[in-house]
Amino acid sequence: MSHRLYPQRPIVGVGVLIEQEGEYLLIKRAAEPDKGLWSIPGGLVEVGEKASEAAAREALEETGLTVKIVKRISVIDKIVKDEKGKIKFHFIIIDFLANPLSGEVHAMDDALEAKWVKPENFIDYNMSPTLLPMLKEMGLYPG
Repeated sequence: MSHRLYPQRPIVGVGVLIEQEGEYLLIKRAAEPDKGLWSIPGGLVEVGEKASEAAAREALEETGLTVKIVKRISVIDKIVKDEKGKIKFHFIIIDFLANPLSGEVHAMDDALEAKWVKPENFIDYNMSPTLLPMLKEMGLYPG
C-alpha cells in the first residue's frame, strides 16, 4: 500500500457497479482510503491489463463473482489531502457497469462485507464520497 500513499503521479484504478434484478452490490471497504465506508468493488489496474479486465478481476477478488462488463459509466478523480494540504492519495478511477455470470457473493480480499442493495435503500449506507456523484448521475441516489 505504500506506493499509494503520497504518490509521485496519479494511480489508475477501476470500480465495478454490479447490478442484478434491480439491486446493486455494495462492499464495505477494508482499506484506506474510505476504510469502513460502503462502495463498489474495485482496485488498481495492473501493467498490461485493460481497465475492463481489471474491473472483472477485482469483482472476482472482492466478491467471488464472475461478471460480464456491460459498459463504462464514469471516470472519477479521487484526490485526498492530508491535514497539511499535501496529496495523500490521488486515483483516477474508471467505473464500469457489470452483471454477474456465476459465483456466490462473499466478502473477500479488500471487502469487510458485501450486500445486494436496492437503490431506494442506498441512503441507509455510509458511502464513499466519490461514489455518490456517479450514483446521482445515474439516477440511483437522491439529490
